[in-house]
Amino acid sequence: MPVNLAMFLMTGAEFILWCVVGFLFWKKALHQRFRAMANYLVLRVAATPVLFGLLYLQAQPWVRKDLLFPSYFYTYWAVYIASAILLYFICLEVFRTILASFAGLMKLGIVAFRWAALVSLIVSLISVPYSHGQLTSYLVCDVSFALMRAVSILMLCLLAFLALSMNALHLSPRNQAFGISLGFGMMSAGDFLVSTFLSRNASLTSPTQFANEALILVTLGMWAFYFAVPEPVTAPVLVPANSTIYRWNEIASALGHGTQVAVPQPARSFFLSDVEKVVDKVLARNLQSSETKS
Repeated sequence: MPVNLAMFLMTGAEFILWCVVGFLFWKKALHQRFRAMANYLVLRVAATPVLFGLLYLQAQPWVRKDLLFPSYFYTYWAVYIASAILLYFICLEVFRTILASFAGLMKLGIVAFRWAALVSLIVSLISVPYSHGQLTSYLVCDVSFALMRAVSILMLCLLAFLALSMNALHLSPRNQAFGISLGFGMMSAGDFLVSTFLSRNASLTSPTQFANEALILVTLGMWAFYFAVPEPVTAPVLVPANSTIYRWNEIASALGHGTQVAVPQPARSFFLSDVEKVVDKVLARNLQSSETKS
């Protein structure tokens, strides 16, 4: 099979799977819980045929490539940047959903999450070489890759956090929030590798692109399974009062509110009261000794 035909078939299969995942997502009314995820699905379903059509027209001999290429280039990278921004909000949605039973940890965790996102973004943008001069296309590619790299690292950290704290949070592997995080973790790993090892002039039929496309198809198939099967009933999370996660949740709830805790302390005895007690004891002892003698 020719390489171009194989990529064509994989791209067509990706578009069909995006439509299937979007249909199952709306059928289960998950767009009410995960609005950023819903916007992401709409973006991918709408952008895939547009980009594919522009790429197809660009390959035709009767089309002026100098006019059509900028349309495809800037549309592709605009969708790429919008996807990275939506990924950040999807991370927040998944984080809020997983920690919904622990309000204190959720509030404190979101603050740490935003700072981690900011630091990751700054570090990624600092690594971009800003010495291209008039080559605006190179700068757009580098900034877009840096933005996606920052969000990919954030998504991978979120997936690692969920995997390590599944038992403490009573999280089921069949939970749809975990499935969304797992899928984006796989896609983020692919985008991270592509942005790291793929050169700017790489072909769309390079082995790296084939591997990334195959990973996207596997992820979409997994999402279709997650959204098709019924989600386990989420029971209220009950943890012992002496558990570590309960204590951390109480500490996190108290932070930032100026909460004052009343600590019971023994009352201090006044000096004259102590003297009176000693005198009473001496008189009682003398009275008992006088009665014994009599």
